Amino acid sequence: MSNPRWQGIFPAITTKFHADERIDAEGTAKHIDFQIRNGIHGLVTCGSLGEASTLTLEEKLEVARIALEASDGRVPVLANVSETSTREALRYIDGANKLGVAGYMVMPSVIYVADAREAMLNVRTMAEAAQKPVMVYNNPVAYRVDLKPEHMVELADCEWIVAIKESTDNIRRITDLRNTLGDRYQLFLGVDDLAYEGLALGCDGLLAGVGCAFPRETVALYDLMKAGQFAEALKLYQWMTPMLHLDVSTKLVQNLKLIDLLVGVGTEHMRRPRLPLVGEERAAIEAIVGKALATRPAQYRSVA
Repeated sequence: MSNPRWQGIFPAITTKFHADERIDAEGTAKHIDFQIRNGIHGLVTCGSLGEASTLTLEEKLEVARIALEASDGRVPVLANVSETSTREALRYIDGANKLGVAGYMVMPSVIYVADAREAMLNVRTMAEAAQKPVMVYNNPVAYRVDLKPEHMVELADCEWIVAIKESTDNIRRITDLRNTLGDRYQLFLGVDDLAYEGLALGCDGLLAGVGCAFPRETVALYDLMKAGQFAEALKLYQWMTPMLHLDVSTKLVQNLKLIDLLVGVGTEHMRRPRLPLVGEERAAIEAIVGKALATRPAQYRSVA
């Protein structure tokens, strides 16, 4: 297999719903097209932001199908695999392979706090079943499972594992991964408000959250960093940062869907038990986004 060398901005897309909680296929497709027209380099379906935990396996496959049709080959579509058992993960991978996804983002373990031996075998089993490029999503903050650089060394013999989405919240990890592994894996930063820092340390791309509503601005940040225009990139990053903080929250879905609504690129519908924000929480988000829209850099503005 040739490594696709993924790089750039890969939004973890939100799943659009109707008010009655049914999947909104048209709304999801429209939002994906908006992001692609504004320069994103790939996308991931049904991650945490995509409300994967509220979707059935069949619904996740439906979202992958919608994304493949909407993207129409313009960018790679990765399906996130976050099933609670290896058995269910393999069933999902089989279905997504039949749809024709470009690859996968896989969770080492969710709900159950696996040790490194269990997590590595789970990742390896999914990758070998997929026989397609795989990005490992490491998020010990949210899921309490940590695949460290030494564990990724052990997995390096599996040709299908090509990338890491690192979300430790510890920016030192990026340099440790590079020093330990060189360029064996593409490195993506998965924490919105560490984007500048991650790119400065040599990350190949970002798994973006707020980028769903501000794709061109997020792509511009990546382009400026890669071009070495750090001062200009820093100004753009500082403008975005109050919104980027909203991705690092237990209410990231509520926060980012409200951003979508305020920017005019989506609805706020989600699946219960999540509910739209109210009161002071809502007012705080509205104030942050209102200020961002009022000071939005015209030269990088996303086109609706």
